[in-house]
Amino acid sequence: MKRVLSGVQPTGDVTIGNYLGAIKRFVELQETTEPFFMIANLHSWTVSQEPAVLREKTLDVAALYLAVGLDPKRSTIFVQSDVPEHSELAWLLQCMAYFGELGRMVQFKEKSEGKQNVSVGLYTYPVLQAADILLYQADAVPVGEDQKQHLELTRDLAERFNKRFGDTFKVPEPLISEFGARIMGLDDPTKKMSKSAPSPYNRITMSDTPDEIRSKIMKAVTDAENEIRYDPENKPGISNLLTIYSLFSGESVEQLVERFRGQGYGTLKKSLVEVVVSHLAPIQERHRQLRQSGAVLDILKQGAERARAEAAKTLQDVKEKMGLVLR
Repeated sequence: MKRVLSGVQPTGDVTIGNYLGAIKRFVELQETTEPFFMIANLHSWTVSQEPAVLREKTLDVAALYLAVGLDPKRSTIFVQSDVPEHSELAWLLQCMAYFGELGRMVQFKEKSEGKQNVSVGLYTYPVLQAADILLYQADAVPVGEDQKQHLELTRDLAERFNKRFGDTFKVPEPLISEFGARIMGLDDPTKKMSKSAPSPYNRITMSDTPDEIRSKIMKAVTDAENEIRYDPENKPGISNLLTIYSLFSGESVEQLVERFRGQGYGTLKKSLVEVVVSHLAPIQERHRQLRQSGAVLDILKQGAERARAEAAKTLQDVKEKMGLVLR
């Protein structure tokens, strides 16, 4: 079975964009791969965090993994900071990375734009991502288009290391969904739905109440045509709502367009509210039960032990080849 690695940062509230584009796919991947799914809390510190809040958000994401259907018997679920090999390999790979290639990372340019002080961690975090992936000899990584450049860096670093020190790392391939990998903001369907967007009407979170979901969907930006068709370029708002509807309901966009043909945007939105609320309700209930049970910490501890056993083998091999192990 192919091995995959992915993770979600425990910052802000997880959105349906995170769920539909990544976490829901994790559940599917555990059926056909050997998966490692982490809560990427080290990455969270590229910007300042409140420690107590970060701890709670980390447990929230872990509980969400379990609530949506990840099985700790089939998936290794762990917290990134519980496996110190991530940080150690990241430093060694930083010594193999070039200043110029990190400076070309689009996400760094976007997140640092207009800021007077930017942390070094924000600049180098693609190398930590590379360490995350290469530690587990991942064959493939489920990524969105916005992370494809970082995976290319991972591949470059793996090939660079292998060329100098001999075969060490697997060179991972991207797993990019053809449909639904990028859910757009409800208030601006030309930009990706984001945890950090200024307006709460940009996103639906996994913890939103039915009333909050209804309000956000009914206020979602559309267009003046009142014709329901899938056309991301000319009708990004309606196309985004159709994408969300399709991913939650399992119906194809073509089926939805036919079903709502001749009906107004309000009818589509009201139906979408019902679909999203009914889908999220059991997940939210399981999440509440898990957070109250205390089982999450035990599962994360077991996952970290399994992850460390794999990570330690890779790191030992790297250190021996770099002359960092004395015999």
